[in-house]
Amino acid sequence: MRAYERLLKYVKVHTTSDENSGTLPSTERQFVLAELLANEMREIGIRDAGVDENCYVCGSIPATPGYEKMPRIGFIAHMDTAPDASGENVNPVIWEDYDGTDIMIGNGRVLSPEMFPHLRSLRGRTLITTDGTTLLGADDKAGIAEIMTMAEEVISHDIPHGRIAIAFTPDEEIGHGAEALDLDAFGSDFAYTVDGGAENDLEYENFNAAKAVFHIRGREVHPGSAKDIMINAALVAAEVIAMLPSAETPAHTEGREGFYHVTGISGDVEQAEVVLIIRDHSASVFDARINTVEMIAKVLNEKYGEGTVQLEVKEQYRNMIEKIQPFMHLITNARAAIKETGMTPAEIPVRGGTDGARLSFRGLPCPNLGTGGYAFHGPYEHITAEGMDKAVEVLLGIVKRYADNDLQC
Repeated sequence: MRAYERLLKYVKVHTTSDENSGTLPSTERQFVLAELLANEMREIGIRDAGVDENCYVCGSIPATPGYEKMPRIGFIAHMDTAPDASGENVNPVIWEDYDGTDIMIGNGRVLSPEMFPHLRSLRGRTLITTDGTTLLGADDKAGIAEIMTMAEEVISHDIPHGRIAIAFTPDEEIGHGAEALDLDAFGSDFAYTVDGGAENDLEYENFNAAKAVFHIRGREVHPGSAKDIMINAALVAAEVIAMLPSAETPAHTEGREGFYHVTGISGDVEQAEVVLIIRDHSASVFDARINTVEMIAKVLNEKYGEGTVQLEVKEQYRNMIEKIQPFMHLITNARAAIKETGMTPAEIPVRGGTDGARLSFRGLPCPNLGTGGYAFHGPYEHITAEGMDKAVEVLLGIVKRYADNDLQC
């Protein structure tokens, strides 16, 4: 079975996660796909496949006899879809021999090369899109389909290999996918997440990330006698935003450039709140950004009185590069596997985070590979069957390289 055929089946299962749930998994519906995947894994020959109480699907392919001392390699993808758009009643649409021009995908939406220039390079492929009403779910059900197809190829064609560990995780989209994966049971020396964009993507740098919340307490009195007494919390919130560097936002930055991103502002005279996320690839610049928001809180408390502003900063994840560098064979072998398919590796820093970053800091070095998908998290999401085939070839190439004494590390 080709990977895209599996994708068409998986996206029909509603698996949107819920950041307000407070449970793991955040939604019970993720168990539906988890059980489906575990059953399919057993059908293709992964005998130990199963689902644990936290909705992690794990299984392994034992090493080929004589290859037991080869490195143990893992592959990971996530089952949930982002809450940004509906993931229910997904109706994928297949466009055979796509001609590289505008497509009316439905619901008044046009998938256009003007918006997505890479579409021209997909001419002649089998394009898979949404019907314009939901996201597609290729993030990351494409990664699941590609890992599953790779595993089937390894087993059915007796491709020599060391131990291969596989995990499909819940709740990646809300930042919790790597938290409860039992790494000892997973049993891998290192792994790859398959959760990127274009099929030639190879990602091993990501943002350092934090969330900051300014809690602002005002002082409300009658406006007719408010001079030198009133503290308008809503206006103080506006000051917080005005004190942030205006050019250092997502709309003005790219590549390794970091940013402050205000994600919410609410309140009235008596109390207000400003929520933002802070991102930077450089650890030292990231620390400086944290210092900046701390200084804003300090200055405003000096201006309006201690306790007016309370700042809460929570680190979310760190740049995986510091954990990948001692294991650069992961990059060397993935780079070579991509080249062997006839593609040029696209080694671009991730302007976000992945489960791979969190797993790397838990002790499992874990760069990220592309799936062939584009425009994730919304109704313009799309992928090609051929791109998915290439992604499977890359995974097989990596497996073969780690089974080769001369090439693995």
